[in-house]
Amino acid sequence: MADPSRKSSVSVRRRLELEGETWHALTQLAHETGRTLQELAAEAFGDLLKKHHRPATLRDALRQSTRLLPANDAKPVRYQRSR
Repeated sequence: MADPSRKSSVSVRRRLELEGETWHALTQLAHETGRTLQELAAEAFGDLLKKHHRPATLRDALRQSTRLLPANDAKPVRYQRSR
């Protein structure tokens, strides 16, 4: 169940089909690292989004969108020569 203190978080359930060998390897990794399959999946999907330069959260999406506007680019500093 989702943490009620995190109001911006929405849980979505989807069914994934994995090969038996992959499932076994994931459950073994989860057991060895003391993490849940949910935690492993969240890390994997987060890494995948980062690899393809996609925002993982609304905050990331907003931050990325402001960088696309020329008005938000840093202006070059002009130095005046002294005479």
